[in-house]
Amino acid sequence: MKHLRLLLSFLVLALPAAAQQIAPVITVDHGPNALVQEQKHYVVLVSLDGFRYDYAKKYGAVHLLDLARHGASAPDGMLPSYPSLTFPNHYTLVTGLYPEHHGIVAMSFYDPQRQERYAYNDPKSSTDGSWYGGTPLWVLAEQQGMRAACFFWPGSEAAIGGVRPTYYLHFDDRFPDDKRIAQVLAWLKLPEDQRPHFITLYFSNVDHAGHQYGPDSPQVADAVKHVDEMVGKLHEGLEALHLPIDLIVVSDHGMAKREGDWITLDQYADLSHLITVGSLLYANADSDAERVYQKLKAADGKFMVYRRAHVPAWLHYNDNPRIGDPVVVAEGPYAIRAHGPPAGAEDHAPNLGVHGYDPREMPEMKAIFYASGPDIRPGVTLKPFENVNVYPFIAKILRLTAPPTDGSLNILSTALTEAALQ
Repeated sequence: MKHLRLLLSFLVLALPAAAQQIAPVITVDHGPNALVQEQKHYVVLVSLDGFRYDYAKKYGAVHLLDLARHGASAPDGMLPSYPSLTFPNHYTLVTGLYPEHHGIVAMSFYDPQRQERYAYNDPKSSTDGSWYGGTPLWVLAEQQGMRAACFFWPGSEAAIGGVRPTYYLHFDDRFPDDKRIAQVLAWLKLPEDQRPHFITLYFSNVDHAGHQYGPDSPQVADAVKHVDEMVGKLHEGLEALHLPIDLIVVSDHGMAKREGDWITLDQYADLSHLITVGSLLYANADSDAERVYQKLKAADGKFMVYRRAHVPAWLHYNDNPRIGDPVVVAEGPYAIRAHGPPAGAEDHAPNLGVHGYDPREMPEMKAIFYASGPDIRPGVTLKPFENVNVYPFIAKILRLTAPPTDGSLNILSTALTEAALQ
């Protein structure tokens, strides 16, 4: 009996080590799961970046369509927040806040109060938790004694509110997709006290193909098939664990074929006194903002321009100085920038596939939502809904006490079983 106890102790210690060997996981010691959390259900949240709402049927994503038959789905799409870009919407999904409220208002932007720039691809800012508002689901879980893990997700490398997930990785898009799945399954095989109950997983294949080749290309069809196979492999692995796991598959935005060449704003107005980041404009004085607004308003540039306070309410994009002023909103799938390259420098054409636009005006921006598991009613179809509502939905499944957000549990409550709603 003594030798058996020693063997069991060795196996318990070896399991976490084996899990860590699959990927270069960073572990933060938050202690074990609280006892009250150990018996709760699990959520694996998967993002398929750039997976347009109609791709599953268009390209025959058999595993996703199977999830829809056995669970809940939004066949006509989920509405991303404006702007329909990767970082703003991934962070909206896990905070339930519009970008104007959580602060990640674009991929790159300027903060007039900090007098600093944020860039998604600059670790100095992207891993600095002070840029991020709201309470991401992994932070919410950790604060309430539930362990969480992130295999990539915008914001997951930052200490937000001083908290990181128990398990996370530095982003490396070259990391093999099948090994990402292996790591998720390994986390779920950890002893109960160490096992994360909320896990994120991310794939970028479809977004990359869409940008380079356009949404109607054979390359996008191949990428859809690949990530669908990954979802199928993950689902099969989760089923084999015989744990109460809800699998939720979403995307951040869709994709449209770009029309025309660059629209360069400094051809319509003198921007020399403004700070610019991409197409975002930051005036130091209200008189400069008004001058540029009037010039751009008179331009025939396939865009609308607003003073920030007057951006249409449905965009939820007028309540944060990081947005800039004036605010330029494209009227179609057009590539807009403040400036071209410096004189003598080589220019480049915009991506063939583009996103970032208002999903109410451009349905191609709509994202996906699929959910299946013990807490999900089978065969439920949801009308298009805003992605801010995913946060309270997941918090309810995990039985976490959530803060007020821009979303509401009422929107997705029909997808939950009666037991889950209790």
